Amino acid sequence: MLTIAIIGRPNVGKSTLFNRLVGKKLAIVHDMPGVTRDRKMAPAKFKDLDLEVIDTAGYEYSTTDNMESRMWRQTQMAINDADLCLFLYDARAGVQPYDEQFADLVRRTHKPVILLANKCEGKQQENGVGEAYKLGLGDPIIFSAEHGIGFDALYVELLQIEEAKQKAEAETPTVATIGMIPEDFEPIKDDRPIHVAFVGRPNVGKSTLVNALLGDERMLTGPEAGMTRDAITTEWVWQGHKFNLVDTAGLRRQSKVTNSLEKMSVESTKYAANMAQVVVLVLDADAVLDKQDLTIARNVLDEGRALVIAVNKWDIANRKEALEKLNYKLETSLTQAAGVPTVTISALKKEGLDKLMRALLKVYERWNIRIPTSPLNKWFADVQEQNPAPLGKNKRRIKLKYITQAKTRPPSFYIFSSNPEGLPESYFRYLLNSLRQTFNMGGIPIRITVRKADNPYADKEKK
Repeated sequence: MLTIAIIGRPNVGKSTLFNRLVGKKLAIVHDMPGVTRDRKMAPAKFKDLDLEVIDTAGYEYSTTDNMESRMWRQTQMAINDADLCLFLYDARAGVQPYDEQFADLVRRTHKPVILLANKCEGKQQENGVGEAYKLGLGDPIIFSAEHGIGFDALYVELLQIEEAKQKAEAETPTVATIGMIPEDFEPIKDDRPIHVAFVGRPNVGKSTLVNALLGDERMLTGPEAGMTRDAITTEWVWQGHKFNLVDTAGLRRQSKVTNSLEKMSVESTKYAANMAQVVVLVLDADAVLDKQDLTIARNVLDEGRALVIAVNKWDIANRKEALEKLNYKLETSLTQAAGVPTVTISALKKEGLDKLMRALLKVYERWNIRIPTSPLNKWFADVQEQNPAPLGKNKRRIKLKYITQAKTRPPSFYIFSSNPEGLPESYFRYLLNSLRQTFNMGGIPIRITVRKADNPYADKEKK
């Protein structure tokens, strides 16, 4: 497999090429320069080539420790991890000073480089390709990521590099690893990764938390709010369990989201949360569960995802006041998922991270729970004996016959009744809370649907 870093100055079409190669619109594409800030990775199948593609931030020179310099460090990491670089420049605008500076830096890495003269949709752009030779990166490929021009030529170049890599690996002697497996090694029970999305308001420390878990500066971080724009997915293994960690853009109140770029970031975050299996809602310890946090939490539960709350910046918080406020909000404003696991952490100091992961795995197990029919119906009989169903609208008692679990993820149940429409909401909540408490299903949404039971004598009466 080839690992490819797509590089170049801002707004030359890197994210468009990234999306084209991976076959999905994973990266936000916008006319505004500098939309991409983190490096984004995804697998791709390009004809018969298996690729790992990295989208990077545009190169902007800076000597101070600001956002541009941190974005450049992310690009450097991508180049270091890559087998080769796809260097894009805008053929419409021609070679710019930043292109030349960036090309000089890339040459020093001694990595293979394929030069793409992007946005060559017409003859006028093709005529200006000649000036690309001043970059010193070899012959440019006439290319258009948006219109699919030049991909056959790109494939030929990649195939040659892949064959050279395979030949070099075949000639490299291998080292025996006998006796390297530790005695306490346990095989991974489930090979499928758990998809975890980190969501929350801007500047609560989501990217810092993901970096702390990975032990790497994988995400761009800084004091500026709204650093993350794309949802960035990273594979990770913790104590034998595979994860896909998804860092997302901060979510502000909908009324404050005005420009098109932020709207795209919000949609990217919502999509990532909806596709996740577990969602970690990251809070600032100084402002726990404000109105926007509660809106995010309710949306997560409404979509049927498992929820964990991580209270960040605990090292500098007024802990007593924060805990009192958090407990009050959970009891009064988030009743639809009583027992949501809440973990206090400091992403910056890497405190409480193991506790967070254990809580995450526990709530994931609950989300996948399947209760056997026998104990489920024993609970159903006991709960009705303690508090029988009330009278229906016709003044006749509602008969709740039996319950069955329809599916998991989230746990969903069918109750069969003689009069499903007449069951009051208060009794419905009573059943839900008892079910959650009896079978330890805190922190996950539960679906209960009341259905009308079949009448076994209906056919006989017709005859």
